[in-house]
Amino acid sequence: MTRFVPRSPLLLAGLMAAAGVAHLAAPEPFDALVPRSLPGSPRAWTLASSAVELALAAGLAVPRTRRVSAQATGLFFVGVFPANIKMAYDWRTRPGPARALAYGRLPLQVPLYLWARAAARPSAV
Repeated sequence: MTRFVPRSPLLLAGLMAAAGVAHLAAPEPFDALVPRSLPGSPRAWTLASSAVELALAAGLAVPRTRRVSAQATGLFFVGVFPANIKMAYDWRTRPGPARALAYGRLPLQVPLYLWARAAARPSAV
């Protein structure tokens, strides 16, 4: 039976690396997603998020650190969920496609979390 959640930790590492690079290359859109209740500047949180994503990507790519990194990646997906909620709220009045993107990110966290969890299993490639 084929599962919806991809199991490859290397693909997950690639996704995390791409997200980390995106945060560095164009931080402005990500700054807007940082909840205002967090202390410090939104840019600091964006850059910290990028550093964490890149570190998680590196850890997922190395078999020796994969299990712990995959577990941390799952926690990371849970931790950034408030930013996705903020995006959905902030974009509630945008045109349909933008609003659909913002709302679509919310349920996407579930398969991402499950993917990280699957990558933490010893049988993961």
